[in-house]
Amino acid sequence: MLMTEWGEALDRSAPLPEYPRPQLVRDSYLNLNGPWEYAFTSEMKQPSEYEGEIIVPFAPESELSGVGRTLRAGEYLWYRRSFTLPEGFNVGRVLLHFGAVDQSARVWVNGRDAVAHTGGYLPFSADITELLEPGENTLVVRAADDTDASWHTRGKQKTKPGGIWYTPLSGIWQTVWCESVPENYIKNLFITPRLAEKAVELFVDGEGECRAEIEGEEYVFPAGSPAVLELHGAIREWTPETPELYSLKLTLGDDVVKSYFAMRSFGVGEDSSGVKRLLLNGRPYFHNGVLDQGWWPDGLYTAPSDEALAFDISAAKAMGFNMLRKHVKVEPARWYYHCDRIGMLVWQDMPNGGGKYNALTVSAPLLTGAHTSDDKYARFGRKSERGRREFTAELREMVTALYNCPCIAMWVPFNEGWGQFDAEENVKAILDIDNTRTIDHASGWHDQGIGEIKSIHLYFDDYRYAPDKLGRCVVLSEFGGYTLPVEGHSAPGKPFGYKKFKSPADLRAGLVVLYDGQIRPAVRSGLSAAVYTQLTDVENELNGLITYDRRVLKLPAEAVERTVRMPQLRE
Repeated sequence: MLMTEWGEALDRSAPLPEYPRPQLVRDSYLNLNGPWEYAFTSEMKQPSEYEGEIIVPFAPESELSGVGRTLRAGEYLWYRRSFTLPEGFNVGRVLLHFGAVDQSARVWVNGRDAVAHTGGYLPFSADITELLEPGENTLVVRAADDTDASWHTRGKQKTKPGGIWYTPLSGIWQTVWCESVPENYIKNLFITPRLAEKAVELFVDGEGECRAEIEGEEYVFPAGSPAVLELHGAIREWTPETPELYSLKLTLGDDVVKSYFAMRSFGVGEDSSGVKRLLLNGRPYFHNGVLDQGWWPDGLYTAPSDEALAFDISAAKAMGFNMLRKHVKVEPARWYYHCDRIGMLVWQDMPNGGGKYNALTVSAPLLTGAHTSDDKYARFGRKSERGRREFTAELREMVTALYNCPCIAMWVPFNEGWGQFDAEENVKAILDIDNTRTIDHASGWHDQGIGEIKSIHLYFDDYRYAPDKLGRCVVLSEFGGYTLPVEGHSAPGKPFGYKKFKSPADLRAGLVVLYDGQIRPAVRSGLSAAVYTQLTDVENELNGLITYDRRVLKLPAEAVERTVRMPQLRE
């Protein structure tokens, strides 16, 4: 079993103790990670006895959970623990938060219903004030997970993993915690930088007069409606090279929260040669990216520590990349915070769902160049109307949850036809919430001819840039996949990759030929972004620049940086 150094050093009594929500921080914080009781059942009824101890927030399928058992479709995973609020903790209302539970969860406090939620990648909360008792309280969670036996969102999980599909996981996989708030409190916060106006727009979900402190300047405005606050002095623009963050403190009555934001803008526009380019802060900016799937050998979806979360981002930046495509997974809020502070653009995928995928539909554009209209639901595994509604609702929920993250530059609702449907309508659903970022409506193929982005995946042929016939900005959103196994640091099983190499020297030479011969010439001609596959190995997919256990960089970071360095774009 592969283990990371952070997994080996894990404090099982208090894993991931950091405050989990950096853009809405309160002094009130009770972390509920650590040992819980667990049980598997075939019935929805709570078990009379529990089977043992599980370390939350690690999925039971992971090594770090201490369980090592898969939750299957039709089964239920139960969690139980007791907790006592510290003296003086409750200042009005007590909120219970879950970072994410895969796929469906129901929660009880002291035997009474608290909340139910479906959507394995998204945070949810409950006001449990009226359910609490003096002294010790009991918290019970029931999770169910159909993985790929239903149309729920599932990402790369598969009941029979192999190749590009990975071990299924279930249950609680992000931090569980409590906080207390006054009766009148800030329920949510939406931050929109208005770079051209040298202002920031705040929407504070609450009632009454709100005070904002930004870098020592104070503003007063009513909660419940947008407030545009003009910033004083020279504006510090956020870029990957200069990741400038503004501190923000909000006060609503007795409620005080700390947050941050950045001044940046994204878009598409022409360079001085009339070529459509991605823009950062109004100027052409090449997104030099790498695919990042966010899997761990010991924690699966859950990084073994906050330091581990930041390691991947820092390693990618040291290798010369300025963008990570977060592939069909939503990370904990702290991952995006690290991208914000370190300086890393993010293309955020929506995790895929739907029924069983038709191999011909998925691969047809790659083999024939033919793209299918995505209102043909049966071809895309999307016959279930309920499943389609659920996906769009979760897409909106994801965009809302991550709206404030300065690093996110692009939304990607669909990848390679995996459960794709009604892309134009789903793009509209995103734009209803966020019109400040670009959208890759169909990464790879089954292009519906909409939007500002033409997205291409290419693994088996040489890439030659060609302008989009519809005049859109062209991005190479997946390519590469070069494979190098590292003995002692590769997962057991049949290795998978698109082009195999036997030594680091051979891999370096292959990357030089790839970037010199294909990518840099394409950038000069008009390519606006490139996403190399991939940052780390994942299980048997050994095409990472870093091993799955994060112990070996297959090439020195400075060698990769020299190889992937891009020419300066014309403004």
